[in-house]
Amino acid sequence: MSIQPLKILVTGDVAGKFDQLFNRVRNVNKKAGPFEMLLCVGDFFGVAASAQAEWKKYQDGEEKVPMPTYILGANKVEHLKFFAEPNGCEIAENVTFLGKKGTFTGTSGLQIAYMSGIEQEDAAIKEPHHFNKADVDALGMPLVSDSKFRGVDVLLTSQWPLGVAKYASPPDGINVEGLQSTGSASVSDLVLALRPRYHFAGMEGCFYERLPYRNHKVLAEGARHVTRFLALAKVGNKEKKKYLYAFNIIPMNKMEKEELVKQPQDVTECPYSWSERKQQEQQRPDMSNQYFFSTGQHGQGSGHRGRGRGHKRSHEGQRMPRKPPKPTGPCWFCLASPQVEKHLVVSVGTTTYLALAKGGLVPDHVLITPIGHYQSTVDLPQDVISELEQYKTALRKLFKSEGKTCVIFERNFRTQHLQIQVVPVKFDSMMVDIKDVFLEHAESHKLELNEIPRHSDLKQIVSVGAPYFYVELPNGDKLLHRVKKFFPLQFGREVLASSEILDMTERADWKACDVSKEEATDMTAVFREKFNKFDFNAADDDDED
Repeated sequence: MSIQPLKILVTGDVAGKFDQLFNRVRNVNKKAGPFEMLLCVGDFFGVAASAQAEWKKYQDGEEKVPMPTYILGANKVEHLKFFAEPNGCEIAENVTFLGKKGTFTGTSGLQIAYMSGIEQEDAAIKEPHHFNKADVDALGMPLVSDSKFRGVDVLLTSQWPLGVAKYASPPDGINVEGLQSTGSASVSDLVLALRPRYHFAGMEGCFYERLPYRNHKVLAEGARHVTRFLALAKVGNKEKKKYLYAFNIIPMNKMEKEELVKQPQDVTECPYSWSERKQQEQQRPDMSNQYFFSTGQHGQGSGHRGRGRGHKRSHEGQRMPRKPPKPTGPCWFCLASPQVEKHLVVSVGTTTYLALAKGGLVPDHVLITPIGHYQSTVDLPQDVISELEQYKTALRKLFKSEGKTCVIFERNFRTQHLQIQVVPVKFDSMMVDIKDVFLEHAESHKLELNEIPRHSDLKQIVSVGAPYFYVELPNGDKLLHRVKKFFPLQFGREVLASSEILDMTERADWKACDVSKEEATDMTAVFREKFNKFDFNAADDDDED
């Protein structure tokens, strides 16, 4: 089956013209969508009173942002006040500040790298909106040190790379002399190392779609994918230059190499060469392990690379896995805790484990939970998320073999340890639309349960510490409720126990379903036996024998 490409929108400097942008996005999405997300480069905020008044409407929820929107940080001192959290956070519903630098990967596998701000010019003066060579190295090193690294799908920077127009026609509105000083040499170095398939930038007030360029030396290196650079104009500019760009992309990790490295007819040579500071660092033998630009790489980023992959979202480029926080008191779900009910444990992985739910709705109602103490999915490092997804896949395969499907939900409200609830339901062609049942029950409780894009990453939508309820439906749809004050603790069970789905309303409260330890132990053994052939941990054990 062919893989459907993702549809993405990108905009240049918004400069506080939020109504104009979001109205345009809404119309484009209606005519040509649906689009997965909107990416913003350049200045997002404006300092005029009218711009701040417009923003307040979206911040307070009076106006809605039409799709998940991701923005870069400040490029000016006067914009710093809008970015209280330097490592990124949700600043309004559907608007996420990515952070100073980092990468994130959605559930689709699309990998986006980003660098906020402008390059530091004076070595003695570094403002919060500046980046320097250490920032560029911290972003690039975890990626290029992986022997399997081929590049990133998208790179977002506000500044242009220096020298981008070499071997191509210059952009309209910038003369040749101006081009020689337009952009950042460090951004050029970053582009050489990361090899993005698309690179977007803003700030120069013009639209420029450069011819695609190679990321390899012809005849000297194996073929690699090309890079397309696009600069976008300011929203609402008087010259009506293009500020909104739509494109389709299949994530690199979903493509065959032959298709990925196809060279278009108008491809040019790479316009960049390593900056002077990089060349100087290559000549310092004692600096070989400090920066990724100093690892003996030449040309288009070739050279020695070590092992290891970073988190999907790594703001500071660090490689060490994050240790889970310690619980503030007794925890019933930390596997090392004396309070945990180990007779319910079905399978134990490296970072997560699977257990039968205490007082489950049905005999095969299970929980996926991290071994360490994490409160929600949003808190999880990438290695834990990856294993959690493996358990989901294994459970779906098991239930499918039994003629069932499953509903997966999480309540991050009045809990201290993450529990992913997985409840099987009988698959039936006449089965009611489970999404409609959830929406109807939400409406009866006066809860705002919204559908979010199937390929969205929850960590990019919800801030760490924010309470929420999240559900994944059998057809791939996802629903999210942001808890504000009140939320019924048994909501997920209540919906599934309703007459429309499992028809066991008397089991909505888990306390009414609890059984003796002996009976629970027997139920766990039965489930463990049938899950065993789908358990990736059991497969690993077999390989070692």
